[in-house]
Amino acid sequence: MEYLQRLVAQFARLPGIGTKTAQRLAYHVINMPPEDVKQFARDMFDARSKVRYCAVCGNLSEQELCEVCADPKRDASVICVVRDARDVHAIEKTHEYRGLYHVLGGTISPLEGTGPDDIAIHSLLKRLEGDVREVILATNPDVQGEATAAYIARLIAPLGLVVTRIAHGVPVGAELEYADEVTLAKAIEGRRQM
Repeated sequence: MEYLQRLVAQFARLPGIGTKTAQRLAYHVINMPPEDVKQFARDMFDARSKVRYCAVCGNLSEQELCEVCADPKRDASVICVVRDARDVHAIEKTHEYRGLYHVLGGTISPLEGTGPDDIAIHSLLKRLEGDVREVILATNPDVQGEATAAYIARLIAPLGLVVTRIAHGVPVGAELEYADEVTLAKAIEGRRQM
């Protein structure tokens, strides 16, 4: 069954999907009505072709600017620096943060070949030339996230801005996208200056 195996292989390429889950998903798709399968495929293709990165912060958006950057009610004097768009979504679910974001698109990880020039640090520094007064470093509390936060804090220090780090209410080694809203809200409230 070549086509079924190809479908299983495609699902298995997704992060966090093992062979058994890929098989379950493939069998589910095979049993869906043909029109539902066509719509599913169209939705995947449309999402991939229409979703892009915000021209200002790097968050995901269907427009030139994401909803956060386009919102005039947001506090433009505070920028929260995160690893990726999933982290923006996780923090937004708390309804506690009203500033802007900057998505790095990764973290510094020499073992994986990712250095400071491979993530959006230069564009962050350009954004700090405006009326920004505080930068919140909200990278994951793992080795790469801590190294990235420390590196950025050293770059920003000469600018005289307040640099804070989210509190460690988020367990060390955990990922922000999996933290619950209360834990993330407390981490934002309890951030500390670096």
